[in-house]
Amino acid sequence: MFNSLSDRLNAAFKNLRGRGKLSEADIDGTIREIRRALLDADVAVPVVREFTATVRERALGEELSGALNPAQLIVKIVHEELIKVLGGQTRNLQWAKNPPTVIMLAGLQGAGKTTLAGKLAYALKEQGHTPLLVAADLQRPNAVTQLQVVGERAGAAVFAPHPGNVGTSDDDAPLIAGSPEWEAAEHAEEQQRVAAEQAAAAARAAEAQALAQQQAAEKQKGLFGGLFGRKDQTAQPSAPAPLPVAPVVAPSSVTAPKREVADPVKVARDGLEFAKQKLHDVVIIDTAGRLGVDAELMQQAANIRSATNPNEVLFVIDAMIGQDAVATAKAFQDGVGFTGVVLSKLDGDARGGAALSVASVTGAPIMFASTGEKLTDFEVFHPDRMASRILDMGDIMTLIEQAEKAFDQAEAEKMAAKVTKGEDFTLSDFLVQMEQMKKMGSMKKMLGMLPGMGEMREALDNFDEREVDRIKAIIQSMTPYERDNPKMINGSRRARIAKGAGTTTTAVNQLLDRFAEAQKMMRAMARGGGMPGMGNLPGMGGKKSKGRAGATQPNVKSKAKSGNPAKRAQQEKEALARALGANNPSAAPGSAFGIPPQTGGSAFGF
Repeated sequence: MFNSLSDRLNAAFKNLRGRGKLSEADIDGTIREIRRALLDADVAVPVVREFTATVRERALGEELSGALNPAQLIVKIVHEELIKVLGGQTRNLQWAKNPPTVIMLAGLQGAGKTTLAGKLAYALKEQGHTPLLVAADLQRPNAVTQLQVVGERAGAAVFAPHPGNVGTSDDDAPLIAGSPEWEAAEHAEEQQRVAAEQAAAAARAAEAQALAQQQAAEKQKGLFGGLFGRKDQTAQPSAPAPLPVAPVVAPSSVTAPKREVADPVKVARDGLEFAKQKLHDVVIIDTAGRLGVDAELMQQAANIRSATNPNEVLFVIDAMIGQDAVATAKAFQDGVGFTGVVLSKLDGDARGGAALSVASVTGAPIMFASTGEKLTDFEVFHPDRMASRILDMGDIMTLIEQAEKAFDQAEAEKMAAKVTKGEDFTLSDFLVQMEQMKKMGSMKKMLGMLPGMGEMREALDNFDEREVDRIKAIIQSMTPYERDNPKMINGSRRARIAKGAGTTTTAVNQLLDRFAEAQKMMRAMARGGGMPGMGNLPGMGGKKSKGRAGATQPNVKSKAKSGNPAKRAQQEKEALARALGANNPSAAPGSAFGIPPQTGGSAFGF
């Protein structure tokens, strides 16, 4: 991500090399190039102004050191100021005194919160913790399902009492408590309930009125019948006619709403209680995001924070969104507040200005960085190491830490003992080493952590990661005997190996040739002679350079061996005799140094 910025900064520093003293104009020109590089990388303008002003002030005020030239001094100042911009020092998680430690993830939709929750859970599990993932994102389609899949891959438990939005249709999606849609539905239900109650009251009033009218008619009929004496003694009184009853509408408040209501605040609160019951020492809450900052998002996140009281609120930000990251971070800081920042998608090809802006603008430190899609592509953010990467100084410490995690200590000791004893480095050993290097991750990332690899970036970009798999396929197509004795692999064996690995015989020949060179290097190192081709370097062993103490060895041209077996055997016999000092076969016994016996005098020829 910082390739472009790194190239621009290194180009600015190259103009200063070879100068014994820097003028103010030289410093201003370099600062101008640094400013352009930072602006092209989408670093926030206020951060660029403050950074360049500080570097210029220090460059004009610093006195040259005897150990550093002017160009190195400028690089040193830029490196130190970059560390300050990136946060100054490494910030670790704050653990709760009484478990569980609650970590809340917040951010925009698509920033990578759900995937990051799984990566964080995996990293904590590797450290001996028992994390619990809480699915509080009930709005995004299939967010709960995604968290369950990620949690299963990370080996962490997932608390998901509500399925959330399963992504079938908008009508089937649950209503999120507190959302405007939920409030509109609640208002509509309230109106329906009031209307139903009013209809029921009107029906009861109509029924009472009809009953009163019927009673009045019966009374009037009895009164007129007694006055005229027309009462029929034999006729039975007829039953009163049923009164008309108005239909009564059942109030809607009694029945459940058509769409289910999901409350993420209750899910987060219940998840915390579940963690206490099941003795989980870390709770990671995955909250909902939005396509943009709005009041509903802020209110929901603020409600979850108030309900769970988290120890850490991590703001997950996409490192590829450029200067908009600053505005988003400010909005979240004002609306919700967060204690740390996590940079996701740091392996992208964007300009990466967010990493250089967020920590300086918000004051919150960058704590973690996500560098890929795998669960293991997750690392603690070290400002000093990131500054070294940007300036193409490498990141050896991170490389060593990854090697310590990936390499087996027993295998390393076994290999060291083998080299010390002078035993040959076999293809079986090479295969074991490749398997362990594969655990460290991408070869491009590992090579990119070496100092000075910026000058080889084109070759590094063209490196094919699948080449390692092709080499493994060739070695695995060999028999154990062939791996331990590669010199025994003749033409027919090479053809069989190539066919089994799905490659050509030329590829097998190239691998064996390179491996033979590696064997020579390992033998030279085992003898203490240093690495081949490095004899003139101090501490690397090898031949002495010309002009150093010691007599030079005469250039003795050896005689070529004969192709005839009989002649070659005679030549070897004569060479053995010369090594023993017998220059002629008639030498007397006892003349160990090849000095012929004297006929007289002392034994030394005096």
